[in-house]
Amino acid sequence: MQFQDFKDSSYLNNPSKISILYYADIYKNDISETFNDESFEILSFSSLAELQSATQKLTINELNSTILLEVSQQNINEAVDFIESLKKNWLTRNLIVFFLLHENDNQLFQIALKLGISDCYKPTINFNDVKERLRFLTFYKLLRSQVSNISETPSVEYKIPFSKRLIDIILSLSALIFLSPFFLIISLLIKLDSKGPIFYISKRVGTGYKIFDFYKFRSMRQDADKLVADLAKKNQYGNSAFFKIENDPRVTKLGNFLRNTSIDELPQLYNVLKGDMSLVGNRPLPLYEAEQLTTNEWSMRFLGPAGLTGLWQISKRGKKDMSDRERKKLDNFYASNYSIWLDLRIILKTIPALIQKEKV
Repeated sequence: MQFQDFKDSSYLNNPSKISILYYADIYKNDISETFNDESFEILSFSSLAELQSATQKLTINELNSTILLEVSQQNINEAVDFIESLKKNWLTRNLIVFFLLHENDNQLFQIALKLGISDCYKPTINFNDVKERLRFLTFYKLLRSQVSNISETPSVEYKIPFSKRLIDIILSLSALIFLSPFFLIISLLIKLDSKGPIFYISKRVGTGYKIFDFYKFRSMRQDADKLVADLAKKNQYGNSAFFKIENDPRVTKLGNFLRNTSIDELPQLYNVLKGDMSLVGNRPLPLYEAEQLTTNEWSMRFLGPAGLTGLWQISKRGKKDMSDRERKKLDNFYASNYSIWLDLRIILKTIPALIQKEKV
């Protein structure tokens, strides 16, 4: 495919189509096979210099392009110069750029990170992982663009206020120290109950669309995430971005107890201590849920703190008649009205709401 054909192609009129510009030799076939579907439009270049020349011709309408760059010790200097030139240009500095390394070289990996690229992969590369990561980053750019369009909330802060952050640190640290013996007991029981790790760690989207590692005691089978599509018809929220089902078959025997008592959520005290979350706020969402909430009405929920507990937990938690619109209203209300006094009221009401009556 020639560059002029690329510029005239349909992806410019279809924001859901992701265009990929890449230079690769060893990985050329992998890229061609992996991205050979209707969601992508790919263009290969025979040299890094040719790719650089093409990026200089990009227009403002072509900012959903992604660059895949095969990098080795032999072309690292050329790659560095290329990325630095992209960063100096206001039009191209936010392009999604992936480095695909030839060698499992930590030095190259560190250089890539310092350049501020979107992601870096060492051999052996799973290109399906690259594909999914690229999909999410593209959605992520779309999500972030929605924030700038929310003119109704000019006073909303993205940074947790100092007083709220101070309370978070004091209470989460105290709780982690006090509960440490209990954590050891729960860890042992999880190991005895089923195969798999003690903690479930997943990527979540929180305040201002920040992505972070989210911690829970594992309460499900190891392959739980892979079964979401098969269970979609049973979703409590119907055809919604939110996902929760009654009597979830993925939950282990011990997991039912951990979830019904909310013990599985306690490791998030570490997220609170780190600053990923606050004690009170809107629940951070899994990537597959967050990437679907792209309208201004939904984006509002991400403009408040992400939290361990919140309004929907104390008012509707465990009730299968809660609609996604009700949850959205609660999330949006908190994002617009959160305060220390509201947080204290929610914390005081959280304890009696911990015991769920229904298995959801």
